[in-house]
Amino acid sequence: MQYQNLFTTVQAVGPVHHGVELGHGQDPRIGDKPFIFHLLGRFGNAQIGPVYLGSLGVAALFFGIIAFNIMGMNMLASVNYDPIQFVRQLFWLSLEPPAAGAGLGLAPLNAGGWWQIAGLFLTISVILWWARTYRRARALGMGTHVAWAFAAAIWLFLVLGLIRPVLMGSWSEAVPFGIFPHLDWTAAFSLRYGNLFYNPFHALSIAFLYGSTLLFAMHGATILAVSRFGGEREIEQIVDRGTASERAALFWRWTMGFNATMESIHRWAWWFAVLCPLVGGIGILLTGTVVDNWYLWAIKHGVAPPYPDVFPAVMDPALAPGAK
Repeated sequence: MQYQNLFTTVQAVGPVHHGVELGHGQDPRIGDKPFIFHLLGRFGNAQIGPVYLGSLGVAALFFGIIAFNIMGMNMLASVNYDPIQFVRQLFWLSLEPPAAGAGLGLAPLNAGGWWQIAGLFLTISVILWWARTYRRARALGMGTHVAWAFAAAIWLFLVLGLIRPVLMGSWSEAVPFGIFPHLDWTAAFSLRYGNLFYNPFHALSIAFLYGSTLLFAMHGATILAVSRFGGEREIEQIVDRGTASERAALFWRWTMGFNATMESIHRWAWWFAVLCPLVGGIGILLTGTVVDNWYLWAIKHGVAPPYPDVFPAVMDPALAPGAK
C-alpha cells in the first residue's frame, strides 16, 4: 500500500476565489461569501460558492420543481396521502402515462394527464438547463463539449418520452415516472419486442457504456498513480510535458501497447460516453417503428441461431390471433 492516495489527503487552503469577471449583461453570482468545506475537499474542490444561476437557471429550476412536485403529489395521492407508506413504497410508486386508447390526445388528469403536464415541464426544464450550460461555457471562453455531451443524454430522454411515442401514435408507449416502474417498463419493453439484446444498437450502447467506464477508471487510476509527480495538474502537463506525463504515457505503452496523451484520453472518454446514449436512442427509436421483433430480426440476418425444432415455433406477438 505504498503511496495509495484514493482520497485527497492534502488540501491547499488559501483565499477563496470568486471566479473570473463576468461580462456585460450577465446576472450577478449567488453567494458573495464563499467558504471552505474540508470534507468536500476530500473528494473535490473544498470551496462552496459562489453559484451562477442567471435567468435560464432560475427558469429551469422553476419548471423542474413544478414537474417534480406533480410527480411527488400524484405518488403521495396513490397511497392516500400517508407519509409513512409514501416513504416505504417510494421506490415502487409511479406516475403512469395515458392508456393506449388515448392515442396522442390530451388525457384526463387522473388518467395520464398529470403525466403529460409533468413531462412537458420536465422537458422544458432540461432544455433550459442545456441552454444555460451552453451559454455559461461560451461566457467563460470555453469549448461547448459539456453541453453537447449533455445533449446526447437529452436525445435518449426525448426518444423515450416524446419522439418514439409520437411515431408510434400513442403516449402509452412512453416511460412512466418512477424508480422501479421505469425498470419494469424496460423489462416489459424488451419482452414485447423480442429481447433488446438482439438489437445491434443496444449492443453498441452497452459496449460504449462499459468502454467509457473502463477508460475513465484507467485514466483516473493512471493520474492518481503519477500525482506524486504533479500529474493531477493536467492542463499544465498538456502544455509542458514533465515527469508525470512521460511516466503515464510509458505505462500505457507498456501495458496497452499504444500511447494515450493527456489530451487524447479525454477525447476517447468523451466519445465513448457520448455514443452510449446516442446509439442507445437510435436502437429504442427503431423498436416498434421499424423492427417489431429483434429476435426474429436476428434470425433473419444471421445474428442469432433459431431454436431447435423440438421447441414450438416462435411467433411475433403482434401477429397472434386477437392481437390489435
